[in-house]
Amino acid sequence: IAHDVLAELFSRTEFLRSVGLGYLALDRSAPTLSGGEAQRIRLAAQLGSNLRGVCYVLDEPTIGLHPRDNDALLETLEALRAKGNTLIVVEHDEETIRRADHVIDLGPGAGRQGGRVVARGTAAELMGLQESITGRCLAQPMRHARAQRRPVGPRTPAIEIEGANRHNLRQVDARFPIGRFSVVTGVSGSGKSTLAREVLLENLRRLGVNPDAAPLGCTRIRGAQAITRVLEVDQTPIGRTPRSCPATYVGFWDAIRKLFAETSEARMRGHSASRFSFNTAGGRCERCEGQGLQRVEMNFLPDVQVVCDACGGRRFNEETLQVRFKGKNVGEVLAMSVDEAVEFFTAHHGIHHALELLADIGLGYLCLGQSSPTLSGGESQRIKLVTELAKARAGTTAPPGPRGVPRHTLYVLDEPTVGLHMADVDRLLGVVQRLIDSGNTVVAIEHNLDVMAEADWIVDLGPEGGAGGGRVVAAGPPDALARASAHSHTGRYLREFMAERGV
Repeated sequence: IAHDVLAELFSRTEFLRSVGLGYLALDRSAPTLSGGEAQRIRLAAQLGSNLRGVCYVLDEPTIGLHPRDNDALLETLEALRAKGNTLIVVEHDEETIRRADHVIDLGPGAGRQGGRVVARGTAAELMGLQESITGRCLAQPMRHARAQRRPVGPRTPAIEIEGANRHNLRQVDARFPIGRFSVVTGVSGSGKSTLAREVLLENLRRLGVNPDAAPLGCTRIRGAQAITRVLEVDQTPIGRTPRSCPATYVGFWDAIRKLFAETSEARMRGHSASRFSFNTAGGRCERCEGQGLQRVEMNFLPDVQVVCDACGGRRFNEETLQVRFKGKNVGEVLAMSVDEAVEFFTAHHGIHHALELLADIGLGYLCLGQSSPTLSGGESQRIKLVTELAKARAGTTAPPGPRGVPRHTLYVLDEPTVGLHMADVDRLLGVVQRLIDSGNTVVAIEHNLDVMAEADWIVDLGPEGGAGGGRVVAAGPPDALARASAHSHTGRYLREFMAERGV
C-alpha cells in the first residue's frame, strides 16, 4: 500500500537534500524560512515529482542562493533535463547562462528600448556578438582592483556586536567598519538576515530613539554612537497609489513645477507652482483627479483601470497644458523617459544631477511619471538608493553634529542584486561606492561574487544552514576571505572567482 507513497516521499525529500535543505525540520514554520529556502521548497513541490516529458518554466530560481547552493540547484535542473524534460529559465545569473544549452537575449535596452530578440544561441556564440550586452558581459566580465579600495585595520572605527544569539545565531561576535562597504554572506539559512536586520538594524534603530536601550538579540553593541541615522533600503514599493512616481519620490518634481511657474505664460495667467501639481485641485484633470487613469467597476469581476478620456492620461486640464517650457507642456515632461529628461534639463543642475544618477544606475528607460505600483522591486530599491545619493550630494544626509563631529548614515541593503542583469550590477556598485564616498556606511546581505569582490569587509556565516550554521566562519577583506577557503564555502568560491578575473 505504501509503495507509491514512499516513492514520492523519497523523491521530494531527496530533492530538498540535494539543493542544500537537509537541515530543515519538516515541521518548520513557513514564516521563519529565508527567501532562498522558501524558493527551493516551492521548486521541490513542482520538480520533485520525478515526471518526464514536462516543460518547466522557472522565473529566476537562483534568487537568494549562495554559489554553493546555486551549483546544487543547477545540477538538479540538469538531471531533470537528462530525464527528458524541457526547462525554460528566466535568469540573470552568469553561471546559469553559461551552463544553458540555448540562450535567448532580449534587449538591446530596457523599457521602450527593449522588447526585441538581440541574439540567440549558446553562451559561447553570444560572446562573439557585440550587439548583445549579455554576450559582452560574458566575454569581458567586470574587473576588480587588486588593491583594497578602503583598507580596514584594527583601529578603524567600527560597530561591534557581541554575543548575538537570535534564532540560530550562536553567540556571534561581528564587526562592521564605519565608512566602509561590508557584505554579510553565507549559505542559505546560515543567519545572514538575522544578524544584519534583526540584530544590527533593529538595535541601531532602538538606540537612535533611546541611547540607553538594552541590546536586543545580543549581549552588547559598541560603536553605535557614531551612527546618527539608519535606513533599510529594501525592495518594497516606493508608493502604493498611481499618484506616486519616480519624479515625486526622488524629489525633483517640485523644481520642475517651479520652472513652469516661472515661464512668462504662467506669470501672465497668474499660475503658481501648485498649478502644475497633479495632486492638488486647480491645474489637474478633475475627471481622474490627476491620476491619468480612471477605475471602472466591473460586476462580479475585478475593477479595471482605463486611460482618462478627458485628459488622455496627461493628468492636467487644457489650460494648464497650454503653458510650455522649452516647447513642452507639463504632461509631455511627465511622459519623458529619464534619458530624454537628462538632455532636456542639462542647464538645471539640481534636476539634471538627480536624473543623471537615475540614468547611471540603469533606470534611464523609466518615465518620470510612471506609476509607482508598476515598478519592480529592483527598480524601487535603486530609486531609493538614488534618492539617498542625491541627498548626500546636497549635504542633507549626514550633517555634522555638535562641535563638528562627523555624523554617519548606515544603510542596510537586503540582496540588492536580485533581478539585476550583470551590466546593472556594475552600475549598482558604482552608486553604492558613491554613497560611501559621501561619508556613509553600507552593509549588504549578498551572495553575488562581484559584489563581494568590491567589498571592503566580508562577514561569512555558516558553515551550513539552520542548526549547522549561525557562526562566523571567516571575516575580513575579500583577499583574506579567499585565503580562508579551507573552511569557508564562500572563501572557496571567491578564491576561484578572483583567480578567473585575475584579481
